[in-house]
Amino acid sequence: MDLPPYAGRLKAGQPGPMMAMSSLAMAWSLLGLVLAVLAVVGGVWVTRTLRGRHHGPRQIRAAEPPSVQEAREALRMRYARGEISREDYLQGKVELEDCDPVARDAR
Repeated sequence: MDLPPYAGRLKAGQPGPMMAMSSLAMAWSLLGLVLAVLAVVGGVWVTRTLRGRHHGPRQIRAAEPPSVQEAREALRMRYARGEISREDYLQGKVELEDCDPVARDAR
């Protein structure tokens, strides 16, 4: 049986050509795994970013004037006590939203 040509040049503890190939293959496998993880993370980020744009920008609601706040509270309390019907309550809410320019622009 003939020995391979590199057999005489290797010393104890030195990696042979097969070890070098397995290290290279392991490095490429690790690189592939890292790229796959980056692709998944990037896909999730792109999906969330694009999906967020379809919902439109978040609107920051300005504080209501005190008179509108008081009227809204009085309407809510009258409805809670049963003094007005549901239809009257909903109509009052619509009318109060018409008083608020921010709510009117959001529609």
